[in-house]
Amino acid sequence: MPESTRSLRIPSFILLVILVGSTLFSIWFYHLVTTPVELPVIPCEFSIESGSSLHNIARQLTDADMLPNAWSFILIAYMTGYNASLKAGEYALTQNLSPLDLLEYLTQGKVRQYAVTFLEGWTFSQFRKALDEHPAIRHESSEFSDTKLLQLIGANEPGIEGIFFPDTYFFTKNSSDLTILKRAYHAMQHHLEIEWVSRQKSLPLKNRYDGLILASIIEKETGKDDERTRIAGVFANRLRYSMKLQTDPTVIYGMGDKFNGNLRKADLLTDHAYNTYTRLGLPPTPIAMPGLASIRAAFNPAVTNEFYFVARGDGTSHFSSTLEEHNRAVLKYQKNRP
Repeated sequence: MPESTRSLRIPSFILLVILVGSTLFSIWFYHLVTTPVELPVIPCEFSIESGSSLHNIARQLTDADMLPNAWSFILIAYMTGYNASLKAGEYALTQNLSPLDLLEYLTQGKVRQYAVTFLEGWTFSQFRKALDEHPAIRHESSEFSDTKLLQLIGANEPGIEGIFFPDTYFFTKNSSDLTILKRAYHAMQHHLEIEWVSRQKSLPLKNRYDGLILASIIEKETGKDDERTRIAGVFANRLRYSMKLQTDPTVIYGMGDKFNGNLRKADLLTDHAYNTYTRLGLPPTPIAMPGLASIRAAFNPAVTNEFYFVARGDGTSHFSSTLEEHNRAVLKYQKNRP
């Protein structure tokens, strides 16, 4: 056999070995990176610190039994171009993932979300307490004065009460409380702008802030959706006719810590900026955070001839057009007389 023929057969054999070997390796590697790894616990929580290298992340996940090995994770990260795209944050896995799926998951930045809820009718002190007590929030503003906070969130209102929209806000761990404050403030501004544009004609309010103040009173007066616009209508009528609003929640708010749960006649006669029994018009600021239903009611009250309402004691109110009718209702529902 010619020497040249034998020399050609050797490379062909080697090529075949390489081809078979690479095919087997590809199958094995594909199986390695696409087979889900059983998590040690579900949910499986872990954190990736900002600035962590790919090698450190792979080692961290391997040590936590979330990867079969570090090298295959590193290799596929470079093969897919994801090696520089892993995002820092706190994660919580709720199902088994393959190394490939885990890599894609980390590049999408689906970090664990925390939530803080601010309830309708809360005062700013309650709002502030919820922020300060949340363990996942970075507290940067808890020692700031109200004036400083208004400046930092870009607010032009004269006070901090009532200017934040009550809702549930989601955030990642170590988010600043200032960021949440800004989001809640801008959410309130957004809703006020929409409702102001579509407000009722001849509404006895000078601006959106007046509407916010009125909405906060409505929020504290009732929790019943079907009464909000009617209560708003009563207050709108009283404002139009220069009648005192005479609403207990403003008096209670103005009393602050002096209020012991029992509102006395003497309290209604003691003059202060929030006493709507002694002063005409709206109080100087909101008294709580109103929800969207109360805001909408303030800007679009029911058109009625009613000027009075009194609580029945069952969560509903009795509405009256005349003082005589109102006095009878007070005797019936507040003083337990027929």
